[in-house]
Amino acid sequence: MSSLHWGRILVGITCCVVTTTLWALCIWQLVLRFKTDTTESEVPLCFCLNGGICQDGTCVCPEEWVGSLCEIVNFCEASTYTVNVSESITKNLTFGRIIVSKYGNSEEKCKPDTVNGNTSISIRMCSREGRTPTLEPPKILNCDENLDSLASQVEAMNSSNIAAIASNTEILTSMPDQLSTQNIYAAARITVQILKTPNVSTDAQVSTAAVATVSQLLDASEREFNHSNLVNVTTSLTKTMEEFSLTGNISQTNVAVQSAPLKLSSSTILFSAQRDTTLGYYQPTKLEIQENVPGLIADTSTEIQILFNITNHSSSGNGRVGFVLYQNDKLFQSRIYQTQRSFSRQIVSGNIDGGRTSSVEIAFSPKYNISELYLRDHACVFWDYTVNDWSTAGCAKGRDQFLRCRCNHTTNFAVLMAFQIKYKYAKPLEYISYIGVGLSMAGVIITILFQIFTRKSRKSSVTWMLVSLCFSMLIFNIIFISGIENRNARNHSDSTTSHYQQYLPYDTISNTLLTSDLVDPPADSWCTVVAALLHYFLLTTFMWSALNSAQLYLLLLRAMKPLPEHFLITTSVIGWGIPAVVVAITLGATYREGKALNYRQEEFCWLAALDQNKSFSVKKPMLWSFLLPVALILLFNIITFITVSVSVIWKKNKNLTRNKKDSFMKKMIGTISIVVVLGITWTIGYLMLISHEETSLFFSYLFCVLNATQGLQICILYTFRSPVFKNKVSKVFAVIWVPRVSLYLHSKTYYVSKTQPAKRSQETFRSTQTLSENTSLSTVPN
Repeated sequence: MSSLHWGRILVGITCCVVTTTLWALCIWQLVLRFKTDTTESEVPLCFCLNGGICQDGTCVCPEEWVGSLCEIVNFCEASTYTVNVSESITKNLTFGRIIVSKYGNSEEKCKPDTVNGNTSISIRMCSREGRTPTLEPPKILNCDENLDSLASQVEAMNSSNIAAIASNTEILTSMPDQLSTQNIYAAARITVQILKTPNVSTDAQVSTAAVATVSQLLDASEREFNHSNLVNVTTSLTKTMEEFSLTGNISQTNVAVQSAPLKLSSSTILFSAQRDTTLGYYQPTKLEIQENVPGLIADTSTEIQILFNITNHSSSGNGRVGFVLYQNDKLFQSRIYQTQRSFSRQIVSGNIDGGRTSSVEIAFSPKYNISELYLRDHACVFWDYTVNDWSTAGCAKGRDQFLRCRCNHTTNFAVLMAFQIKYKYAKPLEYISYIGVGLSMAGVIITILFQIFTRKSRKSSVTWMLVSLCFSMLIFNIIFISGIENRNARNHSDSTTSHYQQYLPYDTISNTLLTSDLVDPPADSWCTVVAALLHYFLLTTFMWSALNSAQLYLLLLRAMKPLPEHFLITTSVIGWGIPAVVVAITLGATYREGKALNYRQEEFCWLAALDQNKSFSVKKPMLWSFLLPVALILLFNIITFITVSVSVIWKKNKNLTRNKKDSFMKKMIGTISIVVVLGITWTIGYLMLISHEETSLFFSYLFCVLNATQGLQICILYTFRSPVFKNKVSKVFAVIWVPRVSLYLHSKTYYVSKTQPAKRSQETFRSTQTLSENTSLSTVPN
């Protein structure tokens, strides 16, 4: 048997082995992905009414509706209330729809010439008794008083005007989103003075108005609290709330105050806050103080617990305990711990008078969107008034089904949490990608082997451009299929599954102060290396497509001129060198130790594109180190494509020898062949940036199908359709009959013929009908 015959058999066996191996890799990845997706998709589905959204198996309802299915009304309808202005004059106050536990402002305003000109003259609370929302009587504002004027009167308050000041302050802060920093300062200052008034807790109207003011301040804009001139007044306010908690019992939307006597028989005091789920909604909070309990409650629906272990009582036996619960931390502005997510961090304060504690135990069961975030770490902290910031001194942390803390003192406690973002991707797109990439790898392998082993039989030089393009695409696809997913990020599943199975002892050493609520994933140098390799080889793929485009222009539109000198060396340096420079600059500008997400994404080993709000960011390397250079390459390729299509394929060119006029089908296939090899379909990727979700998803599927299979398309158009390939296959596998297709494009082979050895610079292009093949569009001389 001849060596040529054995060579053909070897080519066939090599193609089969490589294709089988690559397909096995793809199937293995798909099986692993399917198993992982099945495990992670065990979140129950739910059906929600009235605009509710199913999230983690629970309906998240709009403000107007509550209940397990968002079926319960959570608002008071528009109303009118008649008030007596004088003995003979009445006035109607009109209110729109009001959400339960919130105030609504009247449509009637103060006169423009008053201090509170154009401010609503009245507010009205919508509260709930059972399932039915009810309206409380409105509160009337004194139009000649504002927060600044009330603050100036606060020092001279007496029993006759304290109620009016408290009521007017509550009304003037009833629209929190409109409060400025100065308004917050004045309102906090007024509230401090009201709560410091002797026996204020015995006046339910005044104390309730004061606590309601604090609750409304916690709804003000976060940015208004980021001013240093508020530090002293917020410090004074939270200290005053601690003192008031020993005697007050008031619950508002954002603040709750509870107190109880400290009995001589009490060894433990437990304060717990649980969301009321009797109606299927989470407001208001149920508060409870218990004595002599064995420990913390095991029910995870209890969001916050604080347990005092009492060792010594006052001899008088008239001690008291007090607790304050804040639904967010706006009154505790930290310079150390920076927040990037709009997630409310609850603060609980414990105070004891007439007793001593050996320790304080706190348990938090925070509610957050587990489909978007998973909890990476937490720290047990208290507010240190000496530095006006969080501190971990005297506290230790533990973790089971709760985030647990143990401290040796009483004050304002919190847990600082560090999250990682869970990125979501359309699962069908992943499956299409794996299948398409598998087909592409097989296609480019066959194309590369065909180009190399059939060089002599085709009597033309190896198409270096096409081989380089296919090789770069092959390496990219192999890395993509085997390393694109960051296993480390996926394995760091939510704490509910990884850490809640066994109680962890309290630990002081690991209780370090966190600096941010959003952290990078654990260090994974391998994932960064994969991202850099993917970045490089995809850029080289595009660069070689641009070089194919340039050569196509030179061969077809400058048919009587030779290629530039050292063309092969120059293109090799450009094709492999420029992408390396881009990747090196990107890594140098973005990558820092411990800050891998400046360069790459979290769940996938690819360039970073999203900011902390999961929005596309122009500051991330995805734009300036990939999308921008690729856009320039695609623009160049499109211009070349249009020029070649119009001047060569769809218009008769006298410079090129034709034996007959090409058919419409041949012209179409020739056009498609150029589109594929130049990667013009990648332009669809830019349409995926459209903000409209359905439109973006449509282009995502189209992009995925067209570009994941680019290698297969090249193989079909440039290899399978070649008569040389069909002849080779029919000889190697004689038992397989390969029918000849009557309609296919005989793209001309334009190669360099060295007519005279002494005149290497004078080269002419000639067309050969018998050796016509599509790959010839990327031919360079030896």
